[in-house]
Amino acid sequence: MADGEPVRGRVAFHGHVQGVGFRYTTRHLAASYAVSGYVRNEPDGSVELVAEGEREEVAAFVNAVSEEMAPYIRRRELHWEAATGEFAGFGVRHGW
Repeated sequence: MADGEPVRGRVAFHGHVQGVGFRYTTRHLAASYAVSGYVRNEPDGSVELVAEGEREEVAAFVNAVSEEMAPYIRRRELHWEAATGEFAGFGVRHGW
């Protein structure tokens, strides 16, 4: 991935992250960043966050979510991937 090219950050948040407004807080925070993607609950009790944009913007967004929801997060796993450009905005996904 070359500098300036969009990237995808895929994050799994573990801890007490469901039933605490995590997805809606994340969607609210996304409005302040140039990112697209989604956040959703996973069947194992974690929350998945997928965000695309410039690497620095995605990293700042993920850090903002991590700081805002820190009391509920026990562990965070972040993986970088190539962006697909498939998202028109940022939203909450439901279901698995």
